[in-house]
Amino acid sequence: MQQDILINWSPQETRVAIVEHGAVQELHVERTLERGLVGNVYLGKVARVLPGMQSAFIDIGLERAAFLHVADVWHPPAEGESLSASRAAQPQIPIEKQVFEGQSLMVQVIKDPIGTKGARLSTQISIAGRLLVFLPQDDHIGVSQKIPTAQRDELRSRMQALAGKEGGGFILRTNGEDASDKELGDDIAYLRKAWARIKDASLRLPPQSLLHQDLNLLQRVLRDLVGETTQTIRVDSREQFDALKTFGAEFMPAAAEKLQHYKGERPIFDLYSIDEEIAKALARRVELKSGGYLIVDQTEALTTVDVNTGGFVGARNFDDTIFKTNLEASQAIARQLRLRNLGGIIIVDFIDMVREDHRDAVLAEFRKQLGRDRVKTMAGGFSQLGLVEMTRKRTRESLAHMLCEPCPTCEGKGIVKTPRSVAYDILREILREARQFTPREFRVVASPKVIELLLDEESQHLAGLSEFIGKPVSLQSEAGMAQEQYDIVLL
Repeated sequence: MQQDILINWSPQETRVAIVEHGAVQELHVERTLERGLVGNVYLGKVARVLPGMQSAFIDIGLERAAFLHVADVWHPPAEGESLSASRAAQPQIPIEKQVFEGQSLMVQVIKDPIGTKGARLSTQISIAGRLLVFLPQDDHIGVSQKIPTAQRDELRSRMQALAGKEGGGFILRTNGEDASDKELGDDIAYLRKAWARIKDASLRLPPQSLLHQDLNLLQRVLRDLVGETTQTIRVDSREQFDALKTFGAEFMPAAAEKLQHYKGERPIFDLYSIDEEIAKALARRVELKSGGYLIVDQTEALTTVDVNTGGFVGARNFDDTIFKTNLEASQAIARQLRLRNLGGIIIVDFIDMVREDHRDAVLAEFRKQLGRDRVKTMAGGFSQLGLVEMTRKRTRESLAHMLCEPCPTCEGKGIVKTPRSVAYDILREILREARQFTPREFRVVASPKVIELLLDEESQHLAGLSEFIGKPVSLQSEAGMAQEQYDIVLL
C-alpha cells in the first residue's frame, strides 16, 4: 500500500495529511501557540532556594521562574540497584545542600506552566524516540508495563544486547513491542546523537538557554510517520523543506531522501480535496459509496458507530444488501478512526446479519483494515447483542477536540428546546414571579421564533395568564438571543 505525505505549513499552523490511493487516511495538526514545553531541556540558573518548601526557583528564560521540588532532583542509584529501589531506600537530602543560588543546572520541563504557576522541572533527563525513551544518566533497561509480562524478559534481553556498553538506560515503549532489531538500533543511534548535541550545547551556551526541544510535527513526520511504503513527502514551504532536509540528513537519511519541495500554483491540500475531507471528518454522518451511511457519536466515555443501509438496494436479496453494506462499512470505519484520531473504547453496531459466514467475513475484513493502523487496536468478536467492542490507544487529542469547541447555544448537548417548550417555560416563570413581586407590567424578551409563537398560537394562553395574575404582559423580540434564552423584566 503506497502512500504520499503532504505537508501544508504556515507560521501559525502545520497540517500533515497521509494519502493512500488518492484517499486521505490520517490528519495531523499542530498549532504554534498551543505547543507545550513538556520535554524541553534547558540550562537553568538557580534564582532562589526555599528550604521551608524544599524547592528552588530556576530561571530558564521564561516569563515566570520554573519550580524544582526536592523529589525531582535526580541521584544516581547504587550499583545493581534499580532507580525506584534507590529512591525508596535513600533518605532525602535537603534541597539547600544540593543546589545553591547562581548555580547552572540542566533541567527538563515535566509540567507546563498553568495560570500563575511556573513550569515544573526535573533534573532527570529523558529523551523520547519513536520506539524508546532514553535515560542518559541511568543504565537501567526497562520495558513498558503495558506489554504482557511473558514478553518482557525476552524484550529486555534483546534491548541489552542492542544497547551495548556505551552507557545510558532505555525504556521500550508499547509501540516498540513488534519492532525489528534494525528499527530499535536506528532509534538508539538517533537518541544517543540527540544526547550528544544536548551535552555539547550545555557547554557552549549561557544559562537560561534552550538545549533541546521535543520534535515539532514536521520533524515527527520523518521520525514516526515515514515507512517503507512512503513514496514522497511533499512540503509547500521552501524554508521548512531546507530545515527538514538538514535535520533528516543528520538523523534519518533514508526518510530525508523522499523529501520534495512542492512548487505548484494550487494549494497543496487542494490536490486531494483535503479541506473537504476535514469538514467530513467533523460531521456526524459519513456517506458510503453504496448509498449506506455511518453515524459517529463521540461521548466522554466511548465512541459509537452505527451502520445503516440507507438507500442501498443494489444486491439480489436483502441478506446480500446487508452483507455488502457491512463489508464497505468495515473499511470506512477503520479509516474514520484514523482520520478523526478516535481513541479509547469504540462500539460498532453493524446491521444484524443472519448468516454466520457473513458475520465471520465482516469481522475478518474489519480486523484486516484495523491492522493497517499505526496506533495499537484490539477488536473483540460480535457480542450477544450483535455489537463489536474494540479499543484504540489514545495518542493525542481527537481531531474534533482539537479543531472544535462545544456549541455555545446548546452547550454541547447537540439539541435545543423547541420554541413551544421555551414559551411554556416563560409562562411558568411569569406565574412564579407574580407570586413574589407586584410590578406594573411583565416584559418578556426572547428570540424571534418564541415571540412569534406567543403572539400567534399561544396568544390565548398568554392572555389567560395575564388575566389570572391581573397584570399586563408585553413581548419584545431580540434577534441576537438563542432559542433557549429569555429574560423576564419587571417594570
